[in-house]
Amino acid sequence: MTSLTIAKALTAGLRKAMENDPKVLLMGEDIGKLGGVFRVTEGLQKDFGEERVIDTPLAEAGIVGTAIGLALRGYRPVVEIQFDGFVYPAFDHIVSQVAKMRARSLGYVTLPMVIRIPFGGGIGAVEHHSESNEAYFAHTAGLRVVTVSNPQDAYWGIQQAIETDDPVIFYEPKRRYWDKGEVDESGSTRGLFEAAVLQESLEVVDLRSISPLDLDTLVASVEKTGRMVVVHEASTNVGLGAEIAAAVTQRAFYSLEAPVMRVGGYNLPYPPSRLEEEFLPDLDRVLDTVDRALAF
Repeated sequence: MTSLTIAKALTAGLRKAMENDPKVLLMGEDIGKLGGVFRVTEGLQKDFGEERVIDTPLAEAGIVGTAIGLALRGYRPVVEIQFDGFVYPAFDHIVSQVAKMRARSLGYVTLPMVIRIPFGGGIGAVEHHSESNEAYFAHTAGLRVVTVSNPQDAYWGIQQAIETDDPVIFYEPKRRYWDKGEVDESGSTRGLFEAAVLQESLEVVDLRSISPLDLDTLVASVEKTGRMVVVHEASTNVGLGAEIAAAVTQRAFYSLEAPVMRVGGYNLPYPPSRLEEEFLPDLDRVLDTVDRALAF
């Protein structure tokens, strides 16, 4: 067991993937000599060279477009989008090409590529640097969308994503990059698309995968507890929580003793840093919603 931050667990996972497969390439803005703005790729260009850890121009559409070509030629590119709000120049490539290629070719062509996106708020950054835009990609058929919340999942999850033949949007919660935890480098006990029950009684489920959703785990939880509160940073308006509420209600209606409730950001553009703690869901808002669910 090794104690690592989430950021360094990602670094170690990327390193392991590059050692195991010479077709794994990293691409992104400032990821080489600088090691990325969050230092996730620190030291990798020095060890693997500039042909495998590539400092790109500031051009997200160009980065993702180039990665598409590389994936078509048999490489496994891992693209870093420097901040969540910078992904939009590449949005057309991702939803129109990356997501559609396998279906368009009737399964003959795959695009084994990973698009890493630091996401979410809590670091005092300005607009375009604190977005939770996962619902856009979860809504798009053909994309896998996952996130990690601890170093163990970070280390193994990035390797599992790189090994996946379908394209994976890999979200990294930037305010948790420096959280430390134990990493078991001998093996992972969980698949990339499986949810994890972190605590029972007042049960806490870490989704881990946003698309596909592990609905079996969520339904089993509701059948046991009779209630569900869905929490995410993104605004609740047409967000992931709405899909979870609908799907769980459809499958476990007779087990529910209260409506599925949601806690999230407000339906507003992300505010200035002085106001972000008012915008983001906090423990008080979560527990207040739990109390309301229990009161039914």
